[in-house]
Amino acid sequence: MFAAAAVALAFLLLPIVAIFARVSPGELIAQFSRPVVKDALLVSLKTNVIAQALVLLLGTPTAYLLATRRFRGRSLLVVLVELPLVLPPAVAGIGLIAAFGRFGLLGDTLNAFGIQLGLTQAAVVIAVAYVSSPLYIRQAIATFEAIDPDLVAAARTLGAGRARTFFRVSLPLSRRGLAAGEALAFARGLGEFGATIMFAGSLQGVTQTLPVAIYQEFNSDFTTALAMSGLLVVVSGALLVALRLTLQWQPSKPTSRFLFAPSR
Repeated sequence: MFAAAAVALAFLLLPIVAIFARVSPGELIAQFSRPVVKDALLVSLKTNVIAQALVLLLGTPTAYLLATRRFRGRSLLVVLVELPLVLPPAVAGIGLIAAFGRFGLLGDTLNAFGIQLGLTQAAVVIAVAYVSSPLYIRQAIATFEAIDPDLVAAARTLGAGRARTFFRVSLPLSRRGLAAGEALAFARGLGEFGATIMFAGSLQGVTQTLPVAIYQEFNSDFTTALAMSGLLVVVSGALLVALRLTLQWQPSKPTSRFLFAPSR
């Protein structure tokens, strides 16, 4: 048992250790002075923040509806929400092109309004939101399902409407679980590559995110690609630490130690 655990941990940690074994702290810091890194980091942060704002705005009511309502076809909707989690990135990118591209299903409608998504930051935002939103929505569903229904019923009995009950009771009780889901979604969006490069391309300072820049540098300068990878590992690790701290601040009697509680 211990031998199997040691092998598994070594397998998971070795690639990360290998990156920092080849990259000194000085090289890591020096990357911030390179225009390609600064541009890619700014594009990644800007597009991810916008994408996560959309995920929170649209994903929260979607998760609440799926968590609190039981109706025909609900299980199918939950599966469809989770489907982008298992789609290959190339398939996600092709799907976005087929839906929002110039000749896609909504291409004529977007063209009529003068909207061109290809090779724009809007395309990056859409790609990031598409691949990261299921992580947030699935966690939000589990979080809303964990709320004591008696508390919600008490609020309704006291005269609070659906909207007021949601904002004054359900949302405050779920804030830590929602924060955990959003941290996962943000980290996933920050590392998104496949759908982004297929749907938005790779234009420095416009659509070239940090993962895409790493791929571009890999073909010309492996050392720089390593240093940029180390930078992304540091950022992702900081997000995971923040996530763990969020989970530790949960109220006593947690229902589960797992990030994704089973849906009822």
